[in-house]
Amino acid sequence: MSDNVAKYVYWIATGLVALVYLGAAAFYISSHDMVAGMYREVLGYPTYIIWPLAILKIVGAVVILWRPSAVLADWAYAAMFWHLVLAFGAHVGAGDPGWPPALATWVLLIVSWLTANRVRAVKSAYAPAVPAAPT
Repeated sequence: MSDNVAKYVYWIATGLVALVYLGAAAFYISSHDMVAGMYREVLGYPTYIIWPLAILKIVGAVVILWRPSAVLADWAYAAMFWHLVLAFGAHVGAGDPGWPPALATWVLLIVSWLTANRVRAVKSAYAPAVPAAPT
């Protein structure tokens, strides 16, 4: 994959992940009662986790877009990875048809993480070090 293609793949995947997380946070905040009903009745989760999740979704999206440090970005990617795995499992386990967005975002997150070191100036010690394409 050329450097130019890697940049497009990274920024599209990262932008879509951030969009999903920011959109979900906005939904959690603007439609709290509806989300609380889904958490309580469909998923069987306590509703007090909605506000912390909304805040952390915003923080995670900002961190992967801004990437102030590699360690912080790695933590954000790890948190999002497990959040999406658990969201997928919760929806499937509850028989709720809301699992496809979690799965699609999980795939986009993995693509973003795998291409981040190739594109970003702040490199992760854990992401694969892909050499630049020969010119």
